Amino acid sequence: MGVLYLSFHLRFEFPSQTDMSKNLYIAAAEADSGKSLVMMGIMNILTRHVNRVGFFRPIVSLNGQTDHDIDLVSKRLKLPFRHDEMYGVTQQEAMELLQGDHPDEIFTVILNKYKKLESKCDFVVCEGTDHTGFLKPFDLDFNVRLANNLGAPVLAVVNGHGKRISEVAEIIQMIRSLMAREKCSYFGMFINRAVEKDVDALWGMLVKIHSDTEVGFIIPEHDLLQKLTIRQVAGALKAEHLYGEDDVMDYDISDFRVAAMGIEQILKHTEAGTLVITPADRSDVLIALFMTLLSDTYPKIAGIILTGGMRPSQEVMRLILGVGKQPVALLRVPGDTFTTAMDVSRIKPMLSPDNERRMAMAIGHFESHVDGKQFLEKIAITPAGVVTPVMFEYQLFERARIHRKHIVLPEGTDDRILRAAEILLRREAVELTLLGNEEEIFKKAGALHLKLEGTGIIDPFDNDLINDYAATYYKLRKHKGVTRDQAREVMLDVSYLGTMMVYKGHADGMVSGAAHTTQHTIRPAFEFIRTRPGFSIVSSSFFMCFEDRVLVYADCAFNPNPTSEELADIAISSADTARMFGIDPMVAMLSYSTGSSGKGEDVEKVRKATGIARIRRPDLKIEGPIQYDAAIDSTVARQKMPGSEVAGKATVFIFPDLNTGNNTYKAVQRSAGAVAVGPVSQGLNKPVNDLSRGCTVKDIVNTVLITAIQAQEI
Repeated sequence: MGVLYLSFHLRFEFPSQTDMSKNLYIAAAEADSGKSLVMMGIMNILTRHVNRVGFFRPIVSLNGQTDHDIDLVSKRLKLPFRHDEMYGVTQQEAMELLQGDHPDEIFTVILNKYKKLESKCDFVVCEGTDHTGFLKPFDLDFNVRLANNLGAPVLAVVNGHGKRISEVAEIIQMIRSLMAREKCSYFGMFINRAVEKDVDALWGMLVKIHSDTEVGFIIPEHDLLQKLTIRQVAGALKAEHLYGEDDVMDYDISDFRVAAMGIEQILKHTEAGTLVITPADRSDVLIALFMTLLSDTYPKIAGIILTGGMRPSQEVMRLILGVGKQPVALLRVPGDTFTTAMDVSRIKPMLSPDNERRMAMAIGHFESHVDGKQFLEKIAITPAGVVTPVMFEYQLFERARIHRKHIVLPEGTDDRILRAAEILLRREAVELTLLGNEEEIFKKAGALHLKLEGTGIIDPFDNDLINDYAATYYKLRKHKGVTRDQAREVMLDVSYLGTMMVYKGHADGMVSGAAHTTQHTIRPAFEFIRTRPGFSIVSSSFFMCFEDRVLVYADCAFNPNPTSEELADIAISSADTARMFGIDPMVAMLSYSTGSSGKGEDVEKVRKATGIARIRRPDLKIEGPIQYDAAIDSTVARQKMPGSEVAGKATVFIFPDLNTGNNTYKAVQRSAGAVAVGPVSQGLNKPVNDLSRGCTVKDIVNTVLITAIQAQEI
C-alpha cells in the first residue's frame, strides 16, 4: 500500500476558478452518512434553476451493472447523458492505475472524463467515493485531493447517527483541518442523520465553528428512510417474484422475522410491515399468513420470502391465486432460511428512482431542513432563461408550499388518490380533506402501506355539514325548482359536497375526475361557483412541458365551438394562467392562415376574437389570426409576419375549437414527447379542476399543486 499512499500526495494543477462556481464536490466523512439523500436534494435544487446540470462520479463499483447513484439521478431527473459519460474509472481501473508506474495518472484520467461532461453542462455535481473497497482507509483524503484537481469546492457530509455532539464537533474539526492542509476550496458542511433532540445544540456548535462564507445545514434522522423496501430486498437477493402487484414491491419493511414455529406463535408475532422468511415447504405457514391479509383483526405484513428454492405446490398456489389481489409480495430464493435471513440483515436501504413514495418522502425531508435560496446564494448560481419539465414540476411544489392551501379530494377511496395524498403530505405542499368512509379509507391506506396522518376525512353520509350545505344549495337553486329534500339528496353526491366546501370557504379548491366524468366533476361548479366577473365562459388549458420550455395550450377540454367573444375570454384567461405560473404570456390566436392572407368564416372568427381581446386587455401581447408554425418558429415568423412581437415567440396558443385543440395537444404529447399537465380550469370564481379517468399518481399530484397555486391568487 506504500505506492497508494504516495500517490495521494501528488496533485494535478488546475486553473483557478472564476467568481461563479461551476461545480460542487460532495464528499462523505464516513460510511452510511446518507450522502445520496444530500446529493439528490442538491440536484433537485439545481435543476429548478439551471438548464444543463450534470452528475459525475470519479470512481464507481459496477460489478457488471450500472452505478446505483448514477442510475438514480439519470432516471429521476432524466439527464441526457450516457451512463459511461458520468463516471471517471471503475474501482478495478483505479487500482491498476494507482499500482502502476505513474500513480498520479488516475487524476489525469478522471479529469479528462470530467472535462468532457463539463463541456456539455452549465453546472456539474460530483459525488465522491463510498468508503468501500480498497480506498476505504483513505477515502476522505482521496476525495479532497480529487476535488482540488477538478477545481471543485467541497461539501462535506457528516454522519450524525448515534453520535454525541462532541463526537460530531471532532469530525468537523478534522475535516476543516484537512481542507486547510490541502488548500481546498471548502463550501461547507451537512450534518445528516442527526439525533433529533440534539439539533439545536448542533446548530450552536456549527455557528461557532463555521465562517460566514461557509454553508451549514443539519438534517435529522428520518426513521422511514432507513427502512428497506420489498423491491430492494428482492433485487439484492435476486429473488423470483411469485405473487403481488408491482406496487407492493415498494412497501416499507418494518422488520423481518423467520417463521419456523407453530402457526399460533407465528400469528402471535405478526406485525404490520413485517417481511416473513419461511421454508417453501411450510404450506401451513403460507396459508396462515394469507389468511391474515383477509382478516380485519390482524396487521398487514409486507411480504413473504420462501427459501430452499422450491415453489409452493399447484394446489397451494391455486388457493392463493383464488383469494384475489392481496397487498403482499411473495418471493422465492434458492438459499436456506438462515443464510437468507443473514443476507437480508446486511442489505443497506437505498433510494430508488421508481419508488415515487420514498423519493417524495426523502425530498420532502431534505427541503424541510435545507433553505434552497440560501444554498443558491452561497453557490452563486445564476438562474437559466429556460424552463424544463423538471424545473416546472418542482416550481409547482415550491409555489404551493409558500402559502399552503386546503384542497378537497372527493374520490377518497381511489388507490391513486390515496398514493398522491401521501406524496403531497410528505412534501408539506397542501392540506387535504378526503371524502369517503373513514374506516374504508384507512383500511385501504393500511393495505397499501400508506401513511395519511394529518389528512382530514369527511363521510358524505355521516357528517355535521349536510344540513348547512343542503340549505345553502336550496337557496342557490330554488329558482330552478330544487326542493329542500332534493337539495339534501344532492349534497350526498361527493362532487357536489366537495364543491360546496369550496363555495363555503371550508376548502380552497377541489380536484376530482379520477373516477368520475368531466361533466360530473365540473357541473356543480357551473351551478353555484360560477364564472369570475367579466368572464362569460369556463375554459381549460394545458401546460405543455418540452425539454427547454413550457407552453400553454387552450381550450383543449371544455368548449367545442366557442364564439369570438368566448374565444377572447379563453385567450385572456389563458394569459392570466400563464403569468400565474411564471410564463410570460405571448398569445397566438391560431387559425389556418396568418395575418390578412386568408378569408373565411373560421378565420374571421379568430380575427374578431383577437380584436376583442386586445381591446379588453391592451397590456397583453396578442397576435392573430396566425398559423402554428409562424407562432412557434422565428424563421417562419420573419417570412409570414415580420415585425410581430408575438410571431416566433408565442408561449400561449389559443385554438379555434375543441376538435383542433384536443387533437393537437395529444399529437404533440405523443409525437414530441412533451409532458402535458392539465386540464387546468379557468374563469371560475374558485378553483375546481378535473382529472382524466386514466390519470397517474403524478398527474393527480401536479393538478392538486396547480389548484393550490390558483387558490393563492384568488
